[in-house]
Amino acid sequence: MISLSVTALVFGVVFLAELPDKTALAGLVLGTRYRASYVFAGVAAAFTVHVVLAVAAGSVLTLAPQRLVHALTGVLFLGGAAMLLMKKDDDGDEVRAPKDQSFWRVSGAGFMLILVAEFGDLTQIMTANLAARYEDPLSVGVGAVLALWAVAGLGIVGGKALMKRVPLSLITKIAALLMLGLGVWSLYEALA
Repeated sequence: MISLSVTALVFGVVFLAELPDKTALAGLVLGTRYRASYVFAGVAAAFTVHVVLAVAAGSVLTLAPQRLVHALTGVLFLGGAAMLLMKKDDDGDEVRAPKDQSFWRVSGAGFMLILVAEFGDLTQIMTANLAARYEDPLSVGVGAVLALWAVAGLGIVGGKALMKRVPLSLITKIAALLMLGLGVWSLYEALA
């Protein structure tokens, strides 16, 4: 059974952490050049692969002693918050897109771009932490996949408008504060 509270929490944290990421911007660039549905299909498939891997890794962590898991996830969340706060903008990133407009070429380009760029990324590590923290791989997986798909959809379809209205630095700070809170709470539980 899926826990709506865990799914909602994971969705919020992963959504905010992924929104300022360069892969969302890469999706935006591909979406402006190619058919949005083709780009989304490839990007969504790659994000799904990443979440499955992250949830599997997080589920393995649940075999460790509870205090150790809480301490480890707390430290990793604090590290993630620090990474977000110290992150520099990458203005020079350029996305290479396929010249062929077929479904397989465009979705394949989106899939490979995300698969390579997101491997070991902050949101993948965060998803593994959340899976270990809540011991609910299905709820964590659904929340993370939906968040990543939502960011991809926003990036592909309406990224330019969103970035004009909401400063990227504000989104990054909110995500960092959420991760900081989760990190402190996890460390508190490890010590209590």
